[in-house]
Amino acid sequence: MTPYSFTPFSMRLPRRLITADRPLVMAILNATPDSFYAASRADGADAIARRAERLIADGADVIDLGAYSSRPGADEVSPQEETDRLLAACRAVRSVAPDIPLSVDTFRAEVARIAVEEGGADIVNDITGGDDPEMLPIVARLGVPYIAMHMRGTPATMQSMTQYPDDDPTGDIIARLSNVIERCSQLGIADVIADPGLGFAKTMEQNYRVLRQLPIIAQALRRPLLIGLSRKSMLTKALGIATEDALPSTVAADTMALMLGASIIRVHDPREASQTVKLLELLKNS
Repeated sequence: MTPYSFTPFSMRLPRRLITADRPLVMAILNATPDSFYAASRADGADAIARRAERLIADGADVIDLGAYSSRPGADEVSPQEETDRLLAACRAVRSVAPDIPLSVDTFRAEVARIAVEEGGADIVNDITGGDDPEMLPIVARLGVPYIAMHMRGTPATMQSMTQYPDDDPTGDIIARLSNVIERCSQLGIADVIADPGLGFAKTMEQNYRVLRQLPIIAQALRRPLLIGLSRKSMLTKALGIATEDALPSTVAADTMALMLGASIIRVHDPREASQTVKLLELLKNS
């Protein structure tokens, strides 16, 4: 494993520019009843606001709001219901944290537009990497950073779509995300963050292969990498543990990801993640 290093990057949000001189901690806040980790869920404006305050106190640099669970077997959510949930969640967070960078996890362009224009969101996090044909034009018009993730199929079908040359998704990740980055460039979307999509259309073994190949992916894409592996089945199944017991393995895996080039880690537990980042920065600067 290569020594830890970090390349600073910036993102132009609607109201300000942020410059990251260390990895960022993105905290997950789900306005859903069925996300795979129950502790990440918050129901109602008061609960969402309180949860946001706790995440920020624990060290979150960004909050990522979701209103549609992407876990296999999750309930279908209509565009209107997703919009209503996400808009209410954005407003609840903004009521207590007007300045925290706020990301919205949606693959629907119209939902993203409303969350940014009416809810005060700053970043669009799209697990499909622009499958909605209106997504990239709307992101370009909104002028917000865009997170593009690698996935095949849908959350319902993705685990039947894990066939890759040499059983290695790396080439497909680079090809698909390079295409999205090029489309973004043509539309004038300046700030694109790439997510290799650990846990999406990949077997457990493939997830670890992708994790090991992060330096190759980062070099090929030349964009900040976001890695989300918090409490995922690639940890729990490998170790034979429950989701609730996966914090130690999440910290270990996040450390690996940061050592291998992650610029942002997406987590359920920002306190432990921010401590991990601080220790790695101490190591780098010692």
